[in-house]
Amino acid sequence: MGAVVAFDTATDDVAVALTTDPGGVAERRVPPARGRPRHAEVLLAEVEAVVDEGGGWRRVERIGVGVGPGSFTGLRIGIATARALAQALGKPLVAVGTLAALAAGIETSGDAARRPRLAVLDARRGQAFAALYDVGGEEVWPPFVARPEELVERLRAMPAPCVAAGSGALRFRRELAATEAIVLAESHPAHRIAPRRICSLARAGQPASPESIQPIYLRPPDAEIWLDRDSD
Repeated sequence: MGAVVAFDTATDDVAVALTTDPGGVAERRVPPARGRPRHAEVLLAEVEAVVDEGGGWRRVERIGVGVGPGSFTGLRIGIATARALAQALGKPLVAVGTLAALAAGIETSGDAARRPRLAVLDARRGQAFAALYDVGGEEVWPPFVARPEELVERLRAMPAPCVAAGSGALRFRRELAATEAIVLAESHPAHRIAPRRICSLARAGQPASPESIQPIYLRPPDAEIWLDRDSD
């Protein structure tokens, strides 16, 4: 297969990469500015930048997009952009789970290398988005949303402790540590989506029609909750 371009906007970062087979990588990760994500502002420009670096759209054989769970606004922007590019350019489109991409970036050594990988994002409202994967990357627990005490209860039922990474692992480090989970150091790069991992999963995934690519929300958006509350 030729080049794959993929991106994820489910977190506060804009994560974009292009990979070629074998081995070439162009990747960008744009953090928030003044505490505000820059998905709408920079996504398309960053995609075009890595594509140009990789030799242009003629070399791209498929597009991958992160489908969450994560930011409602970010997901809408990312998926809409991916659909538009796939349709306009006639490129196959592959959905990539954001937590799967996060877990794929958890690289450890020694005893920790044999432990399951727990990808955890801070879902706000005192909750976490989480999913568990074995050392080969196979899904053990599909993505779910839970309060930290609910996550801890599930982890304590596991036969062995896991390795955890992501913004939720940092926020709920104390709760996870009570289960003997290894939470990677705050400076570890695995706490943020590695753009090249999105490409790797897109390369291995199955393309789908653009209109069938849907976000993984797991819970209603804030606006819907406020509307229901105000109507009571």
